[in-house]
Amino acid sequence: MPNGIAYLMLLAWPFLCLVLFRTQSVERAIVWSILGGYLLLPPLAEFNLPLVPAMDKVSIPNLSVLAILVFATAHKVQLLPEGRIARILVAIFILCAIPTVLTNPEPILFEVLRDADPILFLIDALPGQSVRDIGSVLIGQVLTIVPFLIARQFLSSELGLREILTALMAGALVYSIPSLIEIRFSPQTNVWIYGFFQHSFEQTMRAGGFRPIVFLPHGLWLALFVCTATIAAATLARNTPPINRWKALLWTLYLFVFLLLCKSAASIAYGLLLVPFVYFAPRRWMIMLATVFAFVAVTYPMLRNFDLVPTDAIVGKVAEVNPLRAQSLGFRFDNEAQLLDRAAEKPAFGWSGWGRSLVRDPEDGEILTIPDGRWIIVFGSFGWLGYIGEFGLLSLPLLLLGRHALRNRDVEPSPYIGAVALILGITLMDMLLNATLTPFTWLTAGAVLGYVERVAPRPASKPRHAFRQTPVIGQPREKQRRSIL
Repeated sequence: MPNGIAYLMLLAWPFLCLVLFRTQSVERAIVWSILGGYLLLPPLAEFNLPLVPAMDKVSIPNLSVLAILVFATAHKVQLLPEGRIARILVAIFILCAIPTVLTNPEPILFEVLRDADPILFLIDALPGQSVRDIGSVLIGQVLTIVPFLIARQFLSSELGLREILTALMAGALVYSIPSLIEIRFSPQTNVWIYGFFQHSFEQTMRAGGFRPIVFLPHGLWLALFVCTATIAAATLARNTPPINRWKALLWTLYLFVFLLLCKSAASIAYGLLLVPFVYFAPRRWMIMLATVFAFVAVTYPMLRNFDLVPTDAIVGKVAEVNPLRAQSLGFRFDNEAQLLDRAAEKPAFGWSGWGRSLVRDPEDGEILTIPDGRWIIVFGSFGWLGYIGEFGLLSLPLLLLGRHALRNRDVEPSPYIGAVALILGITLMDMLLNATLTPFTWLTAGAVLGYVERVAPRPASKPRHAFRQTPVIGQPREKQRRSIL
């Protein structure tokens, strides 16, 4: 049960965001409002208001940033992307809630026949969806996508991309302090500050010790965050003047050791592959690798739906290296198969919320499956339409960026766009096995899409906002001129 500090932090966050916008550049204020909320606000704690989605550590920062930009700054907010495909995917992502709700009016009942008595006893039930639920789901979809739309406009410049990488590195360095304490003494930070533990304590125990969690939903989320921060640090080190580069390399090495201590095999593998890659490889190679990641992330769920993925062979190969990891992977594949069978009953629009897409015991309603991958959660809840909307929006920026890089080989890309694209790409890959979609993932996707729109504008388009001055609220005109792109 969250304590009073947890709810006080949720209430105070909009005012903290306003202070950021009043004292920092708009790029920095946006990044830290979203990332800071993700890292510092309490998990699970929320305000449940009638007819609107729960206000929690995701929706409150997103709503705060949107409201401040619209009502408390002089910026003209342009939410819709420029490309037709992107606009269609935005519409699908938001409006898929309507057919999903309308096709799930029936409650799901769990009944049992006892002692040969002809009377059925109702044990439990999952409520059906009604027209009044449409508004709440629509608002939830809009709030989810706010970082994507805002970043597309304000974080696509070189300054914005660098702010994303700098915030990741700085956030991980600060987060390492409570994390190292948890690694030594067990994960207790959330208990000490907010009065409760947010997950299963058994899942924090690994390799004779602990893996940290701090204020995030799970240790896997923290490990992936540290991995992306290490990639960001390596990129910043590469683009630091040689006289100061050794300091940045020390920070990169420190974060890599921190990543190893997080004890997450997938994130460590990403780090081993990508940290040297972003430091030594040409920028265009980074973009192409990120494009490959996006292609795999989009096509895997489709192949899995049609049973074209050799899961038994994959588990067998992993077992040759690590039997324990093979057992975990096999468990995930088995759960996916059951959830896909459940989703196949409503493939177009899904089962909606309230856990209706999960496989349950028909008598007592006990949950029999665990949905790990983000894609299977989306597919079960919103069907093919929701899957196309969400994964299409997240992968489209990387696919467009890869196409632009191939068509314009003589144009040197930004020194930061490759790393931001790779961070988005590995998150998409990780979402095949874990539900590690965060507001910062949407932020990076929007920044990449905005970058593509800026470097490859549509024919006959007007000069875009990215080439105009981005004023800093509360600072003199002389300082504002310094933030011209």
